[in-house]
Amino acid sequence: MISIIAFTILFLSGTLYFIYNISKVRANILLGRDDNRSDNKKERLRTMILVAFGQKKMFNRPIPALLHLFLYVAFVITQIELIEIVADGVSGNHRMFRNGLGGGYTFMVSFIEVLSVLAFVGTVFFLSRRNLLKLPRLNMKELAGWPKQDANLILVLEIILICFIFMMNGADEVLYNLGHSHYSSGIDGESSFNFLISSKLGPFLFGNLDVSTLHIIERIGWWGHILMVFTFLNYLPFSKHFHILLAFPVTYYSNLNKKGKFVNMDSVTNEVKLMLDPNSDPYAAQPESNSIQRFGAKDATDLTWKNLLDSYACTECGRCTSVCPANLTGKLLSPRKVMMDTRDRITEIGELKRKNGADYIDGKSLLGDYISEEEVWACTSCNACVQECPVNIDPLAILVDLRRFMVMEESKMPTELTGMLTNIENNGAPWQFSPSDRFNWAKED
Repeated sequence: MISIIAFTILFLSGTLYFIYNISKVRANILLGRDDNRSDNKKERLRTMILVAFGQKKMFNRPIPALLHLFLYVAFVITQIELIEIVADGVSGNHRMFRNGLGGGYTFMVSFIEVLSVLAFVGTVFFLSRRNLLKLPRLNMKELAGWPKQDANLILVLEIILICFIFMMNGADEVLYNLGHSHYSSGIDGESSFNFLISSKLGPFLFGNLDVSTLHIIERIGWWGHILMVFTFLNYLPFSKHFHILLAFPVTYYSNLNKKGKFVNMDSVTNEVKLMLDPNSDPYAAQPESNSIQRFGAKDATDLTWKNLLDSYACTECGRCTSVCPANLTGKLLSPRKVMMDTRDRITEIGELKRKNGADYIDGKSLLGDYISEEEVWACTSCNACVQECPVNIDPLAILVDLRRFMVMEESKMPTELTGMLTNIENNGAPWQFSPSDRFNWAKED
């Protein structure tokens, strides 16, 4: 009974704390401007299945993609075992599903064990890439400090979780062989669970231990497993590994337009249309908007909710930065840092508003305090970062809005652009001569 009460308290408190943190993240995302992404539902669903579930874009780099697939599949499939653990914990039973599933249960747990071994291999590989091989894109300056610790911590937690799984199954296998397992209603004619790996690993590691010690090891594995699950679950909202959950909505709400198509502001577009319409009355009163929208973005709240969702879904893998031509030529821009800065800023704004009221302003902004003007203007708008991202995150959309604010509200731009824009305004072309003079070269002898 004490075990059931302890488990129920753990389950409820862990679940409620996770819901609380998720609600804070959701509130932060909704601080962004509205952006209608409700169109083309079939295409959006197809994109989500291919990119998030099928990990289509990961396989541009086959080896890490395959190892990542091991972790991903293990994470999804092991939730079946987690359902049984929760059922056992609430009811006080042990291996509740075995009698009903019979041989299917043995296959299911064996399959989970194989996936766990593959996930272990993948986790060790990813730890080695970061800390031994020191892959350049995983050791850039924006990852110094907490981001690097976060990546290593979650990988270590995964290894510990896998160890607990095999402690639980391995010790239980030996106990079952000895007739002392918590699972009392054995199947006739079986003296072993026959799990593919634990049936061999358990006797090898724990075969010489007494029954009381085996019970302790099995319980440590069982409780350790569920504790690690809830630790991992409640750590996600504070970690880059939040993409495990957010990859699905962020790919569903992907930008379905062709890359290179920029989003114009409706207010500006309507104004230009009125100017170009010979039948419009320039002095006629225009309908007023209920809210004044800033031209572009200065702070994180000026971005759309999709931009903010992107920032929370960023895996910090650095694939975007590794293909960015500006970064490759030594410029300050890193698309990964743009996403990390956006997430940090909107999280900061959300916490301040919850503590000090919705109207609180701290005097800081995303542009200037987090992302410098030099970074913004270094972007070539090539969309390489968008193309490379495994979950269709769009750093360019944020950079364009930051540039739009500087140009349209502060008249700030590099000297080279000032001359070009002046020429477009005066001559209708980027050059210092009018369109009528453009082909004068052809008249020369």
